[in-house]
Amino acid sequence: MPLYEYVCQQCGKRFEVLQRVGATADGLSCPSCGGQEVTKAFSTFASSVPTGSGAALPCGKPSSAGCGGGFT
Repeated sequence: MPLYEYVCQQCGKRFEVLQRVGATADGLSCPSCGGQEVTKAFSTFASSVPTGSGAALPCGKPSSAGCGGGFT
């Protein structure tokens, strides 16, 4: 299940909720103030790529050129 971010319209607090894909904000309340009016927020995700000498990508190759073009 993905983690979604919501913003309380009453106090402005941003919080996260673990929900099924496609779930709505129905029934959610702000953990800070208890406000019922919350909206889903756009958020970014983090990823990391190894850097430095000798670092390899997840495919085990030192550069993306050697990782292949995709799935077959």
